[in-house]
Amino acid sequence: MRRKIVLFLIITICFLLQTTVFQAITFANIAPNLLIIVVSAFGLMRGKKEGLIIGFFCGLLIDIFFGFYLGVYALLYMYIGYINGVFQKRFYPDELRLPMVMIGASDLVYNLVIYCVMFLMRRRFHFGYYLTSVILPEFVYTMVITIFLYFILLKINQRLEAYEKRRATKFEL
Repeated sequence: MRRKIVLFLIITICFLLQTTVFQAITFANIAPNLLIIVVSAFGLMRGKKEGLIIGFFCGLLIDIFFGFYLGVYALLYMYIGYINGVFQKRFYPDELRLPMVMIGASDLVYNLVIYCVMFLMRRRFHFGYYLTSVILPEFVYTMVITIFLYFILLKINQRLEAYEKRRATKFEL
């Protein structure tokens, strides 16, 4: 139960930061995608199922508040969480390279899918412009924020796991 409450708080805080504070301090109208960081990080740390569930709720928040069609972002974030969860066996908490690569790849895939769904389907073929003015700046900004936010999420996850282990051994006795 404690994990669910903490995850709810993390998702809510990151959503609020992404949509308010980071919108106020944008660079060239680009803000980092904190929810991609949360979904990817917890997918890597906790596995496919939790990555999928967290991805669904993060995407649903975006769908409800900003989406044109309900479910597009939820489905996209679910896939991102699930695919990151596939790499859980290769995840080591001390290693920063895999999370950085996976979060970066998730951000790039996310933006490419959004381009295809929102622009390409409407016959807006300005991919070069979209790449240089949206995808790459958001990628860089997200990677910079990842360095800080990832370690916070990692520490929260380690504390939750330690609490769950203490609680499990307490009930075994």
